[in-house]
Amino acid sequence: MFGRRLAVPNALGWPMLSAMSNSNAIAEMTPELTAWRRDFHRHPELGFQEERTSRLVAERLASCGIEVDRGLAGTGVVGVIEGRLGDGLTIGLRADMDALPMQEQNEFEHRSSTDGVFHGCGHDGHTTMLLGAAKHLAATRNFAGRVVVIFQPAEEGLAGARVMIEDGLFERFPCDEVYGLHNWPEERLGTIAVKPGPVMAASDFFDIEIMGKGAHAAMPHRGVDPIVVAAHTVTALQTLVSRTTNPLHSAVVSVTQVEAGSAYNVIPDKAVLRGTCRTFLPEVRDAMEAGIARVARGVAEALGAEARPEYRRNYPPTVNHEEQSAFAAKVAVDLVGQENVFLDRDPSMGGEDFAFMLEQRPGCYLWLGQGGAPLSCNVHHPRYDFNDDVLPLGVGLWVQLIESRLAPA
Repeated sequence: MFGRRLAVPNALGWPMLSAMSNSNAIAEMTPELTAWRRDFHRHPELGFQEERTSRLVAERLASCGIEVDRGLAGTGVVGVIEGRLGDGLTIGLRADMDALPMQEQNEFEHRSSTDGVFHGCGHDGHTTMLLGAAKHLAATRNFAGRVVVIFQPAEEGLAGARVMIEDGLFERFPCDEVYGLHNWPEERLGTIAVKPGPVMAASDFFDIEIMGKGAHAAMPHRGVDPIVVAAHTVTALQTLVSRTTNPLHSAVVSVTQVEAGSAYNVIPDKAVLRGTCRTFLPEVRDAMEAGIARVARGVAEALGAEARPEYRRNYPPTVNHEEQSAFAAKVAVDLVGQENVFLDRDPSMGGEDFAFMLEQRPGCYLWLGQGGAPLSCNVHHPRYDFNDDVLPLGVGLWVQLIESRLAPA
């Protein structure tokens, strides 16, 4: 099913290998893909507000003769592509569309035109690669079965995948398997990482309100200082990982916000801690939730204050399925060669709401290397930019995955 290998040049001056017989057609799309991606980058939109992005995605899908549905999770877009080689499985491919609420510090021409909103995670590239794959698949339809391309809003902390599922995604568009990917600046351009099991952590949030007793800063004995209680609480929370979690398991507890006080000479009556907890195993997640509450209340009580902890489960761990991971790894090897496919990378403690889709359907989440460019900052950095050199490889990966998985019997 694979054609001759073809060297697809990129701006770094070295070849990305492709085993695809239609790689010339994909390579020829690169200028158009780059223009799309940079336009998305220039016009970022936050979760559930992706009105322009959603409209452009729907228009481009429709122009390719793809059946389009809009409205799931508000701004979600779903396209359906029927193969021409008979019946087969239905495969879902997902890309996220939203940007981050952060200020970009880049100065190139396609930098964000919206203050405080920035494609700092590369979802502009994810959207573009899936659009390119949809365009190619709609033109060739060289597969048996059906492809459902899922353009999802609100991945960044707002659980857009869960909302699409609750709105009936898999009832209206039944998928036998689902696949997603993320650009990975930590890996060099032209590489792919894939493995079964947990690849991204559960991502939860917590808030701890500490109630003390206000006083003059020169007379602390007349009050209960919630800032001191908060400081002890931050330190004590670290023992949940270092002293109560099995060293062979993984957990992270990070306090990321501390709010208290309004004057130099006043001890406030309240302090607030906020943060995130990351885990892989259900039992560790349960222990962290119980432990954060226990430590917060215990420290506060010991120091004469009161703690009111709240723990919110956000994203579950992203867990790849064995069969689909093995298949995706084979596709990756066929595409870029064994030496450019990593099967043993450690999981990331970052969170990903594609996890909700993997809870509903078997599938796999891959990492697509894009490091090595002049601007190869990690995601969520104010100077991050998606590496356009990886666009044809991302399109090729989706196309080869579909044509291989949905090859006629």
